[in-house]
Amino acid sequence: MRDTGAAFEQRASAELERAGLKLLARNYTTRHGELDLVMLDGDTVVFVEVRYRARAGHGDALASVTRGKRDKLVRTAQLWLATHPQHAQRPCRFDVVSYDGQAADARMQWLRAAFEAD
Repeated sequence: MRDTGAAFEQRASAELERAGLKLLARNYTTRHGELDLVMLDGDTVVFVEVRYRARAGHGDALASVTRGKRDKLVRTAQLWLATHPQHAQRPCRFDVVSYDGQAADARMQWLRAAFEAD
């Protein structure tokens, strides 16, 4: 399963780079959680959560980003910014890139500013 996640993270990174974003970090991990991708969109730091669901039995991939998951992402993003002070004053946003369907032809959805830090 980890290999599948890594493959979709790579796929998302390539798509976002084609859209003009620049990769800053991949799989930044702390005890609070993990940031799949940290990217730069112009002057904005973008924390990207990548989700994949082969079947929608429990909702689509986008729906899997729960309140608890969002809270972990915000805490981890704060730690990333604290360890990368050159980016600490930049505007930030949280995007979700989701893939639904069988891996070979999974449909991508990129939700910019999917949620905000409370």
